[in-house]
Amino acid sequence: MNTAAPRLFLIGLTGGIGSGKTTVGRLLAEEGVPVLDADQIARDIVRPGTQAHAEIVSRWPAVQGADGTINRKALGAIVFADPAARTQLEAITHPRIAEQSRQLAAELQQAGHRLAFYEASLLVEIGRHKEYDGLVVVTVPESVQLTRATARDSESAERIKARIAAQLPLSEKIKVATDTIDNSGDLENTRAQVKVLLQRLRARFGLPVP
Repeated sequence: MNTAAPRLFLIGLTGGIGSGKTTVGRLLAEEGVPVLDADQIARDIVRPGTQAHAEIVSRWPAVQGADGTINRKALGAIVFADPAARTQLEAITHPRIAEQSRQLAAELQQAGHRLAFYEASLLVEIGRHKEYDGLVVVTVPESVQLTRATARDSESAERIKARIAAQLPLSEKIKVATDTIDNSGDLENTRAQVKVLLQRLRARFGLPVP
């Protein structure tokens, strides 16, 4: 008897800083579709007591807070200003994030899910978009990215520009996308696009409509 779980179709979800991929992820979750959050996984794999935490604190002692946790803002200020430091951090974190995300996806499949998303900023930059059954890129003009990210993160425009520059331009990500969502309008406009996207994906993969 074949007891293998039905296949899970896993879709990458990405964009640029301030483009609104987290908003799109929330809207997908509201539609009942699981969304794996790479940022949360990144937080989990650097908790005190983990090997990644030890390696980061050994390399950049000043980023460890009084409670032992990594000060992500301080670490970000270092690595987004220094490409070599960013490369070193990615070597510590990216393999662990990838391993954990694959484990979580396997658990979703075993639970019987047929469609899920993996939300991450650097999917295209590190080539992981090729692992998925599709790639959704959330788009906005760069001026909107800058305005939204500056307001959200309470950081200077210069730091936000450095973070934008550390990522591929949205125009390059769109070239490898299977689907896009324009998040430059209001929330209801984006919500409507998410609903259409899910209809399109379910039809594409022959999945039942809930």
